[in-house]
Amino acid sequence: MSQHAMQHVEDFRAGHALGLDHRKLGMWMFIASEVMFFGGLIAAYLHYKYRLGFPEAAELNVVLVGINTMVLLTSSYTVVSALAAIRQGRQGRFIAWLLLTILLGVAFLGGQIYEFADLVRQGVTLTSGVFGSSFFTLTGFHGLHVAGGVLWAIVTLVRGLRGTLNAEHSMAVEIFGLYWHFVDIVWIVLFTQIYLIV
Repeated sequence: MSQHAMQHVEDFRAGHALGLDHRKLGMWMFIASEVMFFGGLIAAYLHYKYRLGFPEAAELNVVLVGINTMVLLTSSYTVVSALAAIRQGRQGRFIAWLLLTILLGVAFLGGQIYEFADLVRQGVTLTSGVFGSSFFTLTGFHGLHVAGGVLWAIVTLVRGLRGTLNAEHSMAVEIFGLYWHFVDIVWIVLFTQIYLIV
């Protein structure tokens, strides 16, 4: 084994001795990169919003999106409940809470698709102007992250049904939860900036 590889192994062991799980650390690093990604998109949206003004924002359905926001925020609670259940060894409850998380995520995406279709009917599209391009880019990328999270939750659910996740091996659920909560926090920022602050 090379000197570099030996050093890597020692660093890995030191991380475990300090209580740092490399998978969890990796997720936090990924989230940090995602903060920069969404930070750039939000900054661009705000730049154009305050420089040009977005009269098209009057077409946004705040009530619909407010309900959709509550759906997504509720899914954070179900993720926390799923993690608590698996840590307590309550496999059935874990499955139920995770399944509810998936359903809420799909419901959020359905609401977003309905909103997008309604805006397109009103003439607000990705190519209709600066508002359309920045709005659909920002909310669309967030929607893709939710869709990715739903797929991740489905894979986690399958693992739970197969019995490969349990109280001793719950880190996969915790890491998924970190991602899901991040996606929810991003949506709170987007909802506030796009729909509430006109």
